[in-house]
Amino acid sequence: MSDVYQELFSIRGKTAVVTGGTRGIGYMIAEAFVRAGVKVYLSSRKESAVESAVSALTEHGSCVGIPADLSTEAECRRLAAEVAVHEPTIDILVNNAGATWGAPLDDYDDAAWSRVLDLNVKAIFHMTKFLRPQLEAASTPEAPSRVINVGSIDGIKVPLLETYAYSASKAAVHQLTRHLAKRFAPKITVNAIAPGPFESKMMAATLAAAGDAIAQGAPMKRIGKPTDMAGVAIYLASPAASYVTGVIIPVDGGIATLG
Repeated sequence: MSDVYQELFSIRGKTAVVTGGTRGIGYMIAEAFVRAGVKVYLSSRKESAVESAVSALTEHGSCVGIPADLSTEAECRRLAAEVAVHEPTIDILVNNAGATWGAPLDDYDDAAWSRVLDLNVKAIFHMTKFLRPQLEAASTPEAPSRVINVGSIDGIKVPLLETYAYSASKAAVHQLTRHLAKRFAPKITVNAIAPGPFESKMMAATLAAAGDAIAQGAPMKRIGKPTDMAGVAIYLASPAASYVTGVIIPVDGGIATLG
C-alpha cells in the first residue's frame, strides 16, 4: 500500500482550535483529535470546566485550555488573538460552542433569541473571521485548512420540542457554512456536522425522559457514541476530505431521513 493511502485519514501533527470543547460533542471531537496526534486549543466559558477537560485530555496528548465567553465579539477576538500568540498557523477550527433554549411559544422572549443566536451563529462567524489569517497561513494547495461547524439535525427537520431559536440558529449555521465555503475556497474548506441524539449535558434531560423511545425511533436503533462523532470529525480534518467543502453531514443514525 502506498504512503498516500496509509496517511489518507491521518491528522497527526496538526494544530486545532475547538470551541465548546469541555463537554458533549465538543469534548468528543477534542478527545478524538488529541488521541490522533493533534495539538488542541480547547475553549469554553467556565474556567473550571476548561481545567478539568485539559487535565483529562493531556493524559492522551497535547491540549491547551483558554476560557472564553464566545457570545460576544470581543471575547471571540481575544480568544483568536491568544491562540495566534502561540500558533502562527492553525490547521483546523471546530466551531462547536452553542446553547439551546426551550419554552412555550407565548413565553419565548427576545432574551432567548439573543442568547442562542449570539453564541450559535455569530460566534462561528467571528471565530472564523478572526482566525482566518492563521488558517490561510497553514494552507497549501494539496492540504487546505479546515473549518468544521457543528449544526444539528434540528436545523434540517422540525424538532419535537419548542426550541425555536435553537432550530433556527442551526439552520443558519448550515447556510453560513455554505456561504463561507464559497468565500474561503480554495485555501480553506468549510463543512458542518449535523448531530442527532448523543449523550451530552444538553441532551441529558431529553434522553433521561425519552432516550429509549428516541433510540427505537431512529433507523439505526441507538443513540450516537463518541466514536461516531470522532470518525466524521477526523474524516473532515484529514487528507481524505481535502476536496469536500460546503457540505452538511448528518450524524444521526438516519433520523434526518424520516422527514
